[in-house]
Amino acid sequence: MFEALSSKLAAVFDRLRGRGVLSEADVNEALREVRIALLEADVALPVVRELINKVRERAVGQEVIRSVAPAQQVVKIVHDALVEALGGMPGQPGPAAGLDLDAPAPVAILMVGLQGSGKTTTAGKIALRLKNRLRRKVLLASLDTQRPAAQQQLATLAAQAGVASLPIIPGQGPLEIAARAMDVARRELYDVVILDTAGRLSIDEALMAEAAAVKSLVRPQETLLVVDAMTGQDAVNTARAFHEKVGVSGIVLTRVDGDARGGAALSMRAVTGAPIKLLGAGEKLDALEDFHPERIAGRILGMGDIVSLVERAAEAIDREEAEKLAARMQKGEFTLEDYAKQLEQIGRMGSLQGLLGMLPGIGRLKEQLKDARLDERMLKRQAAIISSMTPAERRRPEIIKASRKRRIAAGAGVQVQDVNRLLKQYEEMSAMMKRMGRMGEKGLLRGGLSALLPGLGGKRPF
Repeated sequence: MFEALSSKLAAVFDRLRGRGVLSEADVNEALREVRIALLEADVALPVVRELINKVRERAVGQEVIRSVAPAQQVVKIVHDALVEALGGMPGQPGPAAGLDLDAPAPVAILMVGLQGSGKTTTAGKIALRLKNRLRRKVLLASLDTQRPAAQQQLATLAAQAGVASLPIIPGQGPLEIAARAMDVARRELYDVVILDTAGRLSIDEALMAEAAAVKSLVRPQETLLVVDAMTGQDAVNTARAFHEKVGVSGIVLTRVDGDARGGAALSMRAVTGAPIKLLGAGEKLDALEDFHPERIAGRILGMGDIVSLVERAAEAIDREEAEKLAARMQKGEFTLEDYAKQLEQIGRMGSLQGLLGMLPGIGRLKEQLKDARLDERMLKRQAAIISSMTPAERRRPEIIKASRKRRIAAGAGVQVQDVNRLLKQYEEMSAMMKRMGRMGEKGLLRGGLSALLPGLGGKRPF
C-alpha cells in the first residue's frame, strides 16, 4: 500500500545519510521533499502540515545537527511522528486497538460504508476471526435490501466461515431485520451479532439516516466504517461524513494489498478521531490483519515489519510439517513434493508483494524485484505442474524425459518449456538447500530470499 511513499522517503533519507553533518537548511530541504511525498500519497493537507511542523520542531535542534548520526535521528523523529499520526504512542508498541466486545451478550457490531468498499466481505472475515480466535458464537445478518442478492451473498459468506446467518424473509425493511436479528441472538444465545447495512455509490441523506436509525435501535458496541484504501482522498471524505452523521468507533481499511497510495491510513485518525482497527489484505476470508501503528510506520520507512511477517507465518504454516522439512533439508534431502508443500504454504501467507513489503530494506531492491516478475499465478501454475507428475517423478525428477514432460505439460495445461523451467528452478533450489544444510542457520539467512525468487519464476536479483 505504501510502496510509492516508501520509495520517495527512502530517497530523501539516503541523501541525508550521504552527508556527515547536517545543517538546518539540509533538514528543511529534506522536510520539503517529505511534504511533497506525503501530499502525492493523498495524505490530507492538515495532517501533512501538523506532521511536518512536529518533525521540524524536533529535528531542527542542536541535538540532531550535532549528533553522531544526524540522518538516523531525523528518520527516528519522522518515524515517531508517523506513529502518532496513525494513533499510536512512539516507543510503546502495545497491542493493536482490536474490537471492543466488552459488553453483555449478544454484542452488536454494525458495519457501515459505501457500496463497493468491501463491507460484506469484511463482515464475513470478522465473523471467521471471532469464531476461530475467540471461539465466539456469531450470527451474521444483512440489512441490505437495496442491492440485488446482497442478503444471499452474506449467507454464502457465513456458510464459508462456518457461522450462522439470519434467515431471509422477503419484504422486511432494515429496522425489522435488525430487531429480528437481535431477538434471535438473545433467544439462541449468540455471543456476537454482525449487522451489515446497505451502502450507496455515494454519500446521501437516505444512507446516513438509515445507518443512524439502525444504530439508535440496536445500540452497537462497535460501529465499524469500512473504506477502500484505493480511493485515496475520497476515503478520507467518506470517513469524515460518516463520523459526523452516524458516529464510528473504528475503521477497517480494505484492499491495502492493492496499488493504494497509503494517504488514507495516515489521515483517518486525525480526521475522525476513531482508530483504524483492522486491515483487509486480500479476498480470502482469513485475509484480515490487526492494525499496529508502530509496524505500519516501520513499513512506510522501509524498516520492514518482521513481527507481522512471523505472526502471519505462524498462522499459515504447519509447524509439524515445517519441522519435518527442516530435518530433511539438514540431511540434504529436498524433493519436488517438498517444493510443492513450500509453494502451498507461501500461498496461504498472502500476496507475495505484501510479504516482501514486510522485509526490512526491501525498497532498495524494488527495481530488481520488478525484473524478478513476481507473479501470483506462478505459484498455482507450478503447483499444477507438480500435481500432474506421478509420485515416482516427484521423488526422482531425473527420470522425467521428453515424453514424460509432454504428458505433464498436457495434464497441467502448460507448455513443455514451463515444465523445463520448473525443473531447472527445482535443481537450483535443491542445490541451495544442500548448501544451506551444510552451513546451518547462517546459510539459511544468506540464501533464503534469493532461493525463493527463482523458485517463483523470476531472475535471481542478487
